Amino acid sequence: MGSRDDVATLVVIGDGFHNLVDGVLIASAFVVDSSVGIAATLAIVAHEVPQEVGDFMVLLDCGLSRAQALAMNFASSLASVVGGVAAYFALEDARQATPYVLALAAAGFIYIAVADLIPGLQRVANTRGTLWQVVLIAAGIATIAVPHALLHQH
Repeated sequence: MGSRDDVATLVVIGDGFHNLVDGVLIASAFVVDSSVGIAATLAIVAHEVPQEVGDFMVLLDCGLSRAQALAMNFASSLASVVGGVAAYFALEDARQATPYVLALAAAGFIYIAVADLIPGLQRVANTRGTLWQVVLIAAGIATIAVPHALLHQH
């Protein structure tokens, strides 16, 4: 692996791209419907908080001070605003592309669940740990289903 500076740079660049895509997803969801936008935003926030904490810890491990790591994490997070604003205006003129953008984003989240989370569950010999993981997955599903159901009541 490269130097600590290389690792920190790669974390910030990778996270910036990741956040840009998250911004595109949020904007796409709001173009479809505000309730879809709210649900997507909640799901992304739930996914981003632990991921950003992890990035912060990696940056600290790379030798950055707390202030530097926080500033770098904040700077990469601004990419979500850039992606969101750009996508919002681009999708206003290309509404037909919105379902495809949302489908690709959903496929990405499903891939993460299938490729990363489920194999980890199979390796856990602890019934309590497996049950806890299933509860957390159900909570993730509820984050989407409950707001959708509440916002679409007639």
